[in-house]
Parts: sequence; structure tokens; C-alpha cells
Amino acid sequence: MKAVLQRVTEASVTIEGQKVADINGGLLILVGIEDADTQEDINWLTAKIAKLRIFGDADGVMNLSVQETGGDIIVVSQFTLHALTKKGNRPSYIKAGRPEVAIPLYEAFVQQMEAELGKKIQTGQFGADMKVALLNDGPVTLIIDTKNRE
Repeated sequence: MKAVLQRVTEASVTIEGQKVADINGGLLILVGIEDADTQEDINWLTAKIAKLRIFGDADGVMNLSVQETGGDIIVVSQFTLHALTKKGNRPSYIKAGRPEVAIPLYEAFVQQMEAELGKKIQTGQFGADMKVALLNDGPVTLIIDTKNRE
């Protein structure tokens, strides 16, 4: 499972002209799922994200987590995070999870993130053509791969 975390001052997701998610301050999380991912990956990743100290404290030092700041989160499914680009110029998505595997894991990720933070998480729509808008704060952008956690 891969995640791209972007600290934002605002973010939104629009599908077919309809805004389905909208936050002011927090994290926009793009999540890519592969067939080999499990609940263990979800547990580790959601705990890591909730406690990751990437928000400024009173002195402007990145010393606070989204959990501590009460920031909001939007989670967006992003199969292209598993693109293979080594050969040729057309990315291969063979490592990306098939929908029958990825959808339940994506939903479990969102539910576990809500449990970690004790609040509702906004989302895009799995498989939809989404327009994602954000104002990256910092900019702070991190990439986390659960297969590289050791």
C-alpha cells in the first residue's frame, strides 16, 4: 500500500461537477492499493499517518500530528501510485489492485483512519474521474510505502 500525504490549507474533490469532499486544513491522502496488501498494512499505515508530526507547533516547528491539531482529511483512491515506468513510455498498472481486492481494502482504510482520529473522513469515489484541488501547505508532501516500513 502506498500513500502520498499532502499537508493542505484547503482541498476538495469534485466528480461530474459536484463537490463531494471539501476541507480547510489537514491532509489530502492519495492511497494506492495492490493485491498483496492486507489489514496489517492498513493498521500500520493509519497509525503512522495519525501520529506523523508534520504540522507546526507554536514555534513553527513540525512537531504536531493531524490527530493533535484536529485537522481534517480527504482520502482519494489512486491506482496510478503503483505505475511501473521502467520500460517504454506507457505506464503499466499491473501491480495495482484489482477492484474486487482494492475496494474493500480502500473502505477498510477509511474506516480505520476514522477510528484512529475519532472523526469522519471525507473521500473521493473509488474508480471515478475525480478533479482534486488543493493548496499544499509548506509545501509538505510525503510518500509512504508499507512494503518499506522496516
